Amino acid sequence: MNPYVNFVARHAAMLKEGKGLPLGGFPLPSRPGPESGAPVAMIFSPHPDDECIVGGLPLRLQEEKGWRVVNVAVTQGSNRERQEARLVELRGACEYLGFGLETIGERGLEKVTPQARASDPAGWAAKVGAIADVLRRHAPRMVLLPHAQDWNGSHIGVHWLVMDALAGMGAGFETLLLETEFWGQNYQPNLLVEIPEPTLVQLITALTFHVGEVRRNPYHLTLPAWMTNSVRLGGETVGGQGKAPPDFPFGTVYRLRRWSGGAVSGVFAGGRVVRADDDVEAALRG
Repeated sequence: MNPYVNFVARHAAMLKEGKGLPLGGFPLPSRPGPESGAPVAMIFSPHPDDECIVGGLPLRLQEEKGWRVVNVAVTQGSNRERQEARLVELRGACEYLGFGLETIGERGLEKVTPQARASDPAGWAAKVGAIADVLRRHAPRMVLLPHAQDWNGSHIGVHWLVMDALAGMGAGFETLLLETEFWGQNYQPNLLVEIPEPTLVQLITALTFHVGEVRRNPYHLTLPAWMTNSVRLGGETVGGQGKAPPDFPFGTVYRLRRWSGGAVSGVFAGGRVVRADDDVEAALRG
C-alpha cells in the first residue's frame, strides 16, 4: 500500500475534525503585563483577524523579551452590518493574546485602497493624519504593515497609508519596518521566523474569537499549513536559492527594513533565519 494514501487521509480527517472544535470564549492566559517604557511593536491591521495571522513575531517579542504589542484596527471590514460585531470579536482576540488595541473612530476607516488614495487626496490626507496621530502617541520601535503587493485592496491601501504617514512624521522619527504577507507573496523577504508550537496554538486560539469570519471560512484550521509553506518558501527566498529549508515545521516570512531620517534603509545584508531558541530581539539588529 502506498503510505501517502494514509498520510493524505489523516490531513483531511484532521481538517474535518477541526470544524467541530469550539470557537472563541477560551479563558484568558495568565501573563505579566509589559513594564513601563517597554518597546512597542505596532501592527497596522487592514481587517480584524490580521493581528492573529501575521502576529507571530510580535507575540514572540512580547513573551520572550517583554515588548508591548499594540494592534491598530485600521478598518473593521467593509460589511457595515458586521462592523460592530467584528470589533467585539477583535477585542476578544486581542485580550487573549495580551495585545493592546487602538481603534479609529466608531467604525474604523473606510475605503483604504490605492484607488481612494489616487481619487480622493483630501480624504486620504485625513486618514493619513489619523495614522500619524497613532504613531506619535505610541512612538513604536517596530511597525508591521502589509507589503505593497499583498493583492487585497485594503492590504495594499494600508501599506501606502502607513508609508504616507511615516513620510510626514519628520526626520527625527525612527522605527523598524516589518512588512507582512498573507494574500500575495512577498518577493523580497529577508527574515524567516520560527513560530514555536505553543505560539501557534495561541494564534489559532485567538483567531477563533473572530467567530463570524471563521464560521464562513475556517482559515484558522489552515494556518499551520500556511506557516509550513512559509518555511518552504522562506528556506530559499530568505536562506538563498537552492538552500535546504530549516527543519522546523512552522514559520512566518517578513521583510525587515528601517525608517530613519525620512527614508527607508536596510538593517542587514542578506537574509536571516530566526529559530525558536534564538534571541528574537537580537536578530532584528544590524
